[in-house]
Amino acid sequence: MDHPIAPAGITRRRALTVTGGMLAGAALATHAFPAFAGESQDADAIVVGHGLAGLVATAELAAAGRKVLLLDQEPEASLGGQAFWSFGGLFFVNSEEQRLMGVKDTHDLAWQDWLGSAGFDRGVADPAGQDHWAYRWAEAYVDFASGEKRSWLAGLGVQWFPIVGWAERGGGLADGHGNSVPRFHVTWGTGPAVVEPFEKKVRAAVAAGKAGFRFRHRVDGIVTTGGAVTGVRGAVLEPSTAARGKPSSRTVIGEFELRAPVVVVTSGGIGANHDLVRQNWPARLGTPPKTMVTGVPAHVDGRMLAITERAGGRIVNPDRMWHYTEGLRNYDPIWPGHGIRILPGPSSMWFDATGKRFGTPDIPGYDTLHTLGSITASGYDYSWFVTTQKIIAKEFALSGSEQNPDLTNKNVWQLLSRIWQTPEPIEKFKKNGADFVVATTLSELVAGMNKLTGDNLIDLARLKAQIEARDREMDNPYTKDVQVMGIRNALSYIGDSLSRTAPAHRILDPSAGPLIAVRLNVLTRKTLGGLQTDLSGRVLGASGEPVAGLYAAGEVAGFGGGGVHGYRSLEGTFLGGCLFSGRQAGRAAAAATAT
Repeated sequence: MDHPIAPAGITRRRALTVTGGMLAGAALATHAFPAFAGESQDADAIVVGHGLAGLVATAELAAAGRKVLLLDQEPEASLGGQAFWSFGGLFFVNSEEQRLMGVKDTHDLAWQDWLGSAGFDRGVADPAGQDHWAYRWAEAYVDFASGEKRSWLAGLGVQWFPIVGWAERGGGLADGHGNSVPRFHVTWGTGPAVVEPFEKKVRAAVAAGKAGFRFRHRVDGIVTTGGAVTGVRGAVLEPSTAARGKPSSRTVIGEFELRAPVVVVTSGGIGANHDLVRQNWPARLGTPPKTMVTGVPAHVDGRMLAITERAGGRIVNPDRMWHYTEGLRNYDPIWPGHGIRILPGPSSMWFDATGKRFGTPDIPGYDTLHTLGSITASGYDYSWFVTTQKIIAKEFALSGSEQNPDLTNKNVWQLLSRIWQTPEPIEKFKKNGADFVVATTLSELVAGMNKLTGDNLIDLARLKAQIEARDREMDNPYTKDVQVMGIRNALSYIGDSLSRTAPAHRILDPSAGPLIAVRLNVLTRKTLGGLQTDLSGRVLGASGEPVAGLYAAGEVAGFGGGGVHGYRSLEGTFLGGCLFSGRQAGRAAAAATAT
């Protein structure tokens, strides 16, 4: 067994909790849904999870003429899952937007970057190896991102902001981790605009009687007969008016069992389940933080991983995960422990909890997991940015569709206002967020930092000496300070100089103030391992053979193959992984059920 991601204490709540619950559950299960197939099956395929991968798979199945049911434990308000909340970043190679910005990108360069970041080392050449299918999915995905991905989405009406972002710049070597060039394409309309064309397709299929929604249907088991999948069973939850992202009731009002020769699992990862995150935390990242903020809604609980494993699926690479180091506690939370990530430019100085400056590659925007390891090695759960108003006005962006109303609402004038003012969401966090300290002098700033944490770890003289040392490096166009090199490198790219990098300046320059310190929390986000799948999205068992009738896509499958990213992501690849793996699984499942 491959050290599976397995929630402790999962039980099947199969008893009715109210008198007459079976009748209520049956009524809810049949409301507004087409009567599919004959007595032997309810559909040609069942998709479990109505996030982006589930919508794509369902759309593909319906387009091929298959009758499909889309199940989720959440209400209709949460259709689209985590993708709806995303910034909408997508990884393209040699795109029109890159060429417009003067970026020269190629498939070979992208593949070099992917391999340097992924670090596949678990049996790539061994069909039984954990990385065997992950590597093959990576090859296929880079081909997709270099080829039809952009034209396919553009044909569905998706558009992108013309300035390409440069995320995850890496550790300093050409063949190591990171993006050699900017590849982060922000969708015009952010995450909702990525979800929209596939939601429309599925809703059209429902209206045409080719598909059916089953909201508030929590799958507790995958039914197998003679070693083949024959359906799912579980609990019908009471109707919920919970808004998108808000926790919904878990009160059971009935049971269900639905039959189909194909089940596609697209249920997401484990990011909201901190117990599971800590259970699978790798030693290479140090001791898991005692305190973390949460980057995904509470329903991203990982429970379908264990359920699918019990049906014969193999879980691989459970220790590979992607958590951010620049998390803010949301002053206006939507879900429990709601955290928002700062997407930083390269100029803020980064210190551990004691006020010691991090070295390379622990620079904003360079190597997420290396910095995570450095934070845990410090013995504390948090770190600090020390920065200026001039920097945050140009360089700070916040993750999430709701934190970018200009891009999400496609408001050109509001977007242009970023040229002359700090975006309103950032100013609101600066004013209301619990993690911000603003001061006119460094001594006031240090006093505020120590007051905020209550542990008096920051020494004024030590912090001042480090900032002044860095500031002296700003006097020449060359330097030995790696972060200052990075700033000048960023300013040489027109996209960064226009929108993401402040003019080089001294941190202690009064004209750049006020000074700002930001306490950064570890933010849980993505599962990089998961169910091992072949290139058709078929879930593989312990023997390496497909489990008949069982497919998986999206985060639950490590975005393809049980870990297409290997150890590290190049960013813009999570939504893309849901799109690609959902499409692959949907098309393969449609072919498998052809008559």
